[in-house]
Parts: sequence; structure tokens; C-alpha cells
Amino acid sequence: MANEETQYTRPSLDEFPVPAYDEWKAAAIESLKGADFDKKLLTKTYEGITLKPIYTDADYSLNPSRPGEGDYLRGTDPAGYMHAPWAIAQQVEAVSPEKANALILHELEKGATAVNVDLCTGVDVENEAGMKALFADVMLPAAALHVKCGASAIKKLEMAKNVIDGFDKAEGCFGADPIGKIALSGGIKKSMEEAYDDMASSVRFAKANAPKLRTVIADGSVYANGGATAVQEAAYVIATASDYIASMTDRGISADDAAGSIRLCVSLGSNFFMEIAKLRAMRVVFARMARAYGAGDEAAKADVFASTSAFTKTVLDPYVNILRATTEAFSGVVGGINAMNVSPLDEAIGESDETSRRIARNLQLMLREEFDLLHPVDPAGGSWYVETLTNQLIEAIAEKFKDIEAKGGMLELLKAGEIQAEVKKVLDERFKKLATRADRAVGTNMYANMTEKPLERAPKEKKKKPCCCQCEFSISVEPIKPHRWTEQFEALRKATDEAAEKMGKRLSAFLVNMGPIPQHKARADFSRGFLEVGGINVIGNDGFECPNCAIKAACESGADVAVICSTDDTYPELVPSIARGIKEKAPNMLVMLAGAPAAEFKQSYDEAGVDDYIHVKANCLEILRRIQSERGIG
Repeated sequence: MANEETQYTRPSLDEFPVPAYDEWKAAAIESLKGADFDKKLLTKTYEGITLKPIYTDADYSLNPSRPGEGDYLRGTDPAGYMHAPWAIAQQVEAVSPEKANALILHELEKGATAVNVDLCTGVDVENEAGMKALFADVMLPAAALHVKCGASAIKKLEMAKNVIDGFDKAEGCFGADPIGKIALSGGIKKSMEEAYDDMASSVRFAKANAPKLRTVIADGSVYANGGATAVQEAAYVIATASDYIASMTDRGISADDAAGSIRLCVSLGSNFFMEIAKLRAMRVVFARMARAYGAGDEAAKADVFASTSAFTKTVLDPYVNILRATTEAFSGVVGGINAMNVSPLDEAIGESDETSRRIARNLQLMLREEFDLLHPVDPAGGSWYVETLTNQLIEAIAEKFKDIEAKGGMLELLKAGEIQAEVKKVLDERFKKLATRADRAVGTNMYANMTEKPLERAPKEKKKKPCCCQCEFSISVEPIKPHRWTEQFEALRKATDEAAEKMGKRLSAFLVNMGPIPQHKARADFSRGFLEVGGINVIGNDGFECPNCAIKAACESGADVAVICSTDDTYPELVPSIARGIKEKAPNMLVMLAGAPAAEFKQSYDEAGVDDYIHVKANCLEILRRIQSERGIG
């Protein structure tokens, strides 16, 4: 009957045995053919977490909360993006308020839903006329706000109230971040007591004049751009927020108003699952911290603004940055951010053009409109891997936060240089792994494009007088300088390209391929990719049967480097004679061997004249720098 429910009997699956973890592990070990299971299949992250190759329900610790409940692991809104999609807040970079306004209106017209400007180091707004010009024709609250004001926001807020239509209904954030400013610039003009007084005044001002507007920012991007791990960045953000809540409650602001005034800002890195877990874990730790101050459920909900990472963007092969931004933005959406900026592909090169900005903006629109990511709520929820990683990050972030608190808070650790040292240690490790190509940046330290022509962009316009001036700092610390993980390889490639243009001749390497193609091809291809990373022209061939023929061809090539390519079995016989022969006829030519030398033969290779070895564990950056140095480059 039409109104009668059909009854179904769920079929039994008992006849299909569920393989045990030990069975899978035994099969995996067998497939490794003697290689060490732990070394091959366990991965240690920069956060100190060891990732397993497979996760099961035995790893998963069930969190009974649902979206909008508990510690907000699964998001702060029960309906997620179905109720309130994240704000599309593409950053506008211009010094002139009028130019910035034109860019803002264009972004909003083309799909952005928020205004994203920096009034400290970006747009020059010194008076109400400048503020009015900046926000001319911007409709509030249809457009949300993300306005950064440096160390203090109160004066800019007062200007905004007087000249921006609909300011009383404004939503989003119009805030200050004195600790973040100190970390980035090395200091601020005001004393911290004055900065905290201004912060408390801003909270009171917003409550009276724009109650939906947050006025405090705890920004982790300064640390992420310095090379920090996900755990460090999140812990520094939480610790900064804790310092701000403490300072505001000391000034008579309630815990609810203090916690509810803060926006957390983070950078979205390239480790997709780590970033998802970071966002979920950060909400939990923030909620617990805010409640420890006495904040209620609503104020304990973290408001998170995210930007795709500037640290991961490259100058070389810049269109790959579109793919990097895509996965970073995707992790932000899955992790549950409230607002997001996607950086243009040419961010690291100069002033972004309209095409780059359009691609970045449309990426967010596609995530919302075409990829249908407005639901489900917390799509990562229940994943054995993501839930396990989230729990590990909650523990690590909380532990790091407690350690910072025990040592006096973020400002004290910045003054002592401890935060800077921690971030620098990770940065050095990242550079080292990129140099040895344990980490790979497509188009930069792997798969270089020798035919690439650099994108040309005008230099970014800079504010003549930033809001903080070094000579007036009342607090002085070592700043955390922004870096990009590929900057060393980019400098290397630039030096080669400039030398080639100046001398009319590019550095070159001759592949001394010995034997038939199957004998040398693998190492010849590897060597080509290795050398092209440095912009070195590689001269190939189909192989030589006679060492004397190979020596003659190498010397006549006029190349700067000769790379012997064959097999380990043939090297003991071939390498000494070839290396010695090249050095005798072309003493200035560098001779390298493709492959790690067997210990018992290395001395004889060295004595014959082999200068270095190209293999999977070699330091690519150092070898390429050596080649440049030998030719007076760099």
C-alpha cells in the first residue's frame, strides 16, 4: 500500500572475513622485499608526529559531540556552511585609499563577500577623508570586514564610525594585534600597557557602536611564514589570545566580551590533512582556554580567518601555485574556517594582475558553487586518520600552550628570543630537506622547466610611512622575518640565468653515458633533472662503448661539468680511467658520478678526479652552488 512502509532485512556479511591489521602488515612486509617496514612506511612530520601507513577503528577515539556542541571540534555552527557559508575575503593591496576602494568594489562585484585590507602596512588611511574614500559605496553588512590595524585599532574604529555608512551593522573583524605586530616588525611604538588599554577601549567601543564586530586579532601567519609547524602556529595563536583575554579582563572587560572579541588568523600550509586537523584542534583548545577564563559557550566559539600560505608559493613555475592554493583552500573549507583569503599565483613575484586575482577569487567561488562544499557539516568527521591526527594535535597544541603560559606568555618568550629560535630551527630543517630533495617543490627543486620565462610584474607598492617606526619602538625584539621555502633554489636559478645573460653562455653539463641506453638511461635522466634545477643546460647522447671516445666527446663539448652515468657493476672499471682522462685533458672541468659510490671504491674514484656524486640523498643545493662557485657565479 502507498502509505505502508516497506520493510527491508539487512543482508548478513558474515561470510566475508574482515582482514586483521596483522594480516595486512604481514602482506605489506612481504611486498617490501626485505626493506625495513618502519623506515619505509612510517612518516615523521615536522610537528613530531609519526604518521602510520594505515588507520583502523582501533586508532579512533570517538568524540560524541556534534557540530555546534562541546568543544566545537566539529565546528561552531550546527548547520555548518549550509547556514552561513564562509566569507570570501580576497586581500586588497594598494596604498591609495581610492585605488584600494576600486579594487574592493571590483572584488565584491565579482563574487567576494568581505573586505580584506591592512591599514597598518597596506592602505594609507590617516584621517576620516581617507577612511571614507576607502569604503565609498561599500554596503555593510552585506560585505563583511577583515581589517587589520597593527598594534591599535581604536582611532581607526572611531574614524570608521564617523564616515562609513551602516557601520553600526558591520560584521567580521576590525582589529589590532600588538603581539603579532611585535613579532613581525620587532616592536611597536606604544607600551604594552597602552596597547592593552586601547584594546579594551576598542572592545567597549564595538559593543556600543558595532556589536557584531570583533576588534582583536591573534595572527599566526607571522610564525607560519617564518617556517613554523602547524603545532607551533596554533599554540602561538592560542597563547596570544590568552594574553589578550587576560589583559582585557584585568581592565574590567568580561570574559565573554574579551573572548568574543577575538578573531584567530592562520596560514593554510601544503600538508592537506595536517591543516584540516590543525583547524579542528585549534577550535577545541581555544574553547577550553576561553572557558577557563569564565567565558560561556557562545564566546568560546573560535572565529577563524585563514589565508593560503605565502611560505609555499614559488617564483619559478608560478602556475603551480594555483594547485598549491587549491589544496590549501580545500583543507581550510574542510577544516571549518569562517572566512578565507586565497592568494594570487603571482603573490611572490610582485603586484598581482587581474587574471591572477580573478583565478584566486574564482577558486573560492568554485569551492562554494561548483564543488558543493557547503555540505555536509564537518566532512572529515569520523575519518580514522583525521580524527586520530586531530586528537594528536589537540594534545600537542595544548601542551605547547601550557608551556608558553608557564614561561610567562608570548611576549616574554619573544623578548627572550625563544619563539624566534624555535621557528628558526624548523625553518632550517625545512631548508635542509628541500636542499636534499627529501621535500619536493614541483617546478623548483624537482621537474624544473628549462624553457620557462619568468613572469614580469611591477614591484608591490609600499606605504611610505608604516604605522610603526623602528627608532620609536618602546619594545624591541628580534623580528621573525618572512620566508618562502623555495627561496634558496630560486636565488640559485636566478644567479645562473643572470650569468648566462651576461656571458652569453649558459652553464652546461655533459652526460658521459656509458654502454647501451638501458644501462645508463635511469641515471642519465636523474642527473638531467638534478642539474636542470640549477638552470644548467644538459648535453645528452645515446651512450659510448669506448672510454676514450667518451673522454674525447666530453672534453670537446666545452661543458663545465661531466657526469659519468652507468651502473654500479661497471663503475669500478670505468670510473677511474674516465675521470682521470677528463682531468688530464680538461683540468678545469668538474667530474661527477651519477649514483652513491660503494664505500670500497670511493677513495679510488676520488683519487682519479671525481669531484662529487649525484644521487637521491645528495645535497642538490650544495652541489649546484659548488658548480656555480667553480665558474665564478654566485
